[in-house]
Amino acid sequence: MTRSDRTSGGRRRTVGVAAAAILLAALLPGTASGQEPEPDPRIDLGPGWLDAQSASSNLELLAHRDRPAGFVNPANPGDFGYAGTDLAFGGDHAFIGNFNGFTIYDISQPANPTLVTSVVCPGGQGDLSVHGNLLFMSVEESRGRLDCGTDASVGTRFQGVRVFDISDVTNPAQVAAVQTCRGSHTHTLVTDPDDGANVYVYVSGTSGVRPVSTMAGCNNTSAAGEDPARWRIDVIKVPVAAPEQAAVVSGPRLFTDPETGAVDGLQNTPPAPRHPSGGSWSPSPVTDACHDITAYPDLGLAAGACEGNGILIDISDPANPVRIDEVSDPNFAYWHSATFNNDGTKVVFTDEWGGGTAARCRSTDQPQWGANAIFDIVDRKLRFASYHKLPVPQTLQENCVAHNGSLVPVPGRDILAQAWYQGGISLLDFTDSANPREIGYFDRGPISPTSLVLGGFWSAYWYNGQVFGSEIARGFDVFGLKPSQHLSAAEIAAASEVRLPEFNAQHQTRITWAPSFAVARARFDQLARTCTSTVSGRHTGPLTVTGVTCLTGATVDGPVSVRPGAALLALDSSISGPVSASNAVAVHLHRSAVRGPVSITGTRGSVAIVQTEISGPAVLTSNRTGTVEPIVADSTVRGPLGCTGNSPAPINLGAANTVRGPAAGQCASLD
Repeated sequence: MTRSDRTSGGRRRTVGVAAAAILLAALLPGTASGQEPEPDPRIDLGPGWLDAQSASSNLELLAHRDRPAGFVNPANPGDFGYAGTDLAFGGDHAFIGNFNGFTIYDISQPANPTLVTSVVCPGGQGDLSVHGNLLFMSVEESRGRLDCGTDASVGTRFQGVRVFDISDVTNPAQVAAVQTCRGSHTHTLVTDPDDGANVYVYVSGTSGVRPVSTMAGCNNTSAAGEDPARWRIDVIKVPVAAPEQAAVVSGPRLFTDPETGAVDGLQNTPPAPRHPSGGSWSPSPVTDACHDITAYPDLGLAAGACEGNGILIDISDPANPVRIDEVSDPNFAYWHSATFNNDGTKVVFTDEWGGGTAARCRSTDQPQWGANAIFDIVDRKLRFASYHKLPVPQTLQENCVAHNGSLVPVPGRDILAQAWYQGGISLLDFTDSANPREIGYFDRGPISPTSLVLGGFWSAYWYNGQVFGSEIARGFDVFGLKPSQHLSAAEIAAASEVRLPEFNAQHQTRITWAPSFAVARARFDQLARTCTSTVSGRHTGPLTVTGVTCLTGATVDGPVSVRPGAALLALDSSISGPVSASNAVAVHLHRSAVRGPVSITGTRGSVAIVQTEISGPAVLTSNRTGTVEPIVADSTVRGPLGCTGNSPAPINLGAANTVRGPAAGQCASLD
């Protein structure tokens, strides 16, 4: 953990030392010595606009870029008219939204991002998505003009979704502009696995209904009236080859009561007159629109954060989404965003209590207010698992509440990089949905020492090896992940091997990991965190493995037998005798020596023999390890190597083994 200042010239100086603990005392188990944990370094950070003090743990700031001219009001850094907003990525470029337009950075060298161009196009909120050579931009304010003009008193009004051609990133050109009755606060890019010729855009409009003088057919009627413009989303179909033909094709009523047919069938009033804190709801949790909808087309699902409700949506027919489940929560003021885990078995909803402009991470705020709510998805139904709130209080001068994030693709784990406005960026491990925990952070002090000036991280997203952050008042940041007890170097390397052609926060794609040494070692590191017994010195005599036994720099003078349901993890160790495993959960031998034969049969988790010397035959039989291939790589077998009945078949990661005897069966090609 570090805590630092940044001078006006950009130089940073360390003002603190590593702390023994990063979480609040109330969230930590007691220590054996009874010693109180050290204060969290984020507490009482010094203020400043571009020179605030900062603190970090397991995240390293690689680069910062201030907002360019035309996208900042120097007299008022928190001016909402120039607020930095959401991010999207395509190839080597980051696209940063702003209430006054958008900017594009070249991030081919992440530690040195360079500004490519800025496009002034007022209208707020400016959220962006990218698909190939197309960029989509949300516009919700009445000052928006069809032609991106800056004088709101003239010109044709525009509220909806703009479409830009970005085939030349130095000169984006608007090719379509689709008007909607409530504008576009946010939008969701939805692809159809069966139709690559078109993409769909789900429009979430949360502003008031436009007058018919600016758009015909916008009915600001009650739910019982004729075709009300509220209580729906708009679906735009965009032909990829002819984006100028983009048009609204449906207006799904996702909130309809299935029994009565009433379009306002979800939450219409707050669950109580006052928020549980005693204050106003701010904003009120009614449901006449969605704020964010996150689509996962590979699963045919979407999760909607819809003001007063969280909903699960079937998007197998992208033009006609259908609600399949809904939940509410008396603690939630405003269901704001949603993120699935990679398997689609969980979803994290955020609550933007206070609308993002208020201090909602005070020491008096309960952990279920302005927090995440984590749900398991069971049989296409949402099942509440837990809350998670930023585990350190922020000052009254800092707007802070749960906001936008994305998955960090560590194989075998569910990790979210998440923005908390002036609460900074937090890394959340929700692999255990009932017991989420913070494993890293970056935070700056408030913009002003005396008053709340709007600022902080709007979003924090992982993309191709780094975490990128968009600060409302300060600009663009790039972070690298740092190894720690919570996240190993191999896990970071395995995540960095995932390369995406593009990324949009509200459009999730299934992430897969190609077999590699980093992925194999990441699995080892994850299992090692569950060790029930550890041997790091000499063990004389036979060793029977139960639970999860870890050999770390150990010497075992005798045979090792792995019992059914147990796991053996050996690193930099020596075993004088045979190793046998039958129906184990996992067997990993890394950089070790076995002076005897190795027999591994019936393993159901993972098997890896990497950079290991075996003085005798090695046999792998009937290991059923699902999608995880058994690995025998860069090892020496002083005897035959035989593999039969393994599913999937063993691989060597392109690193041939030295086999003194015949290599047979499924391992015939691994030498």
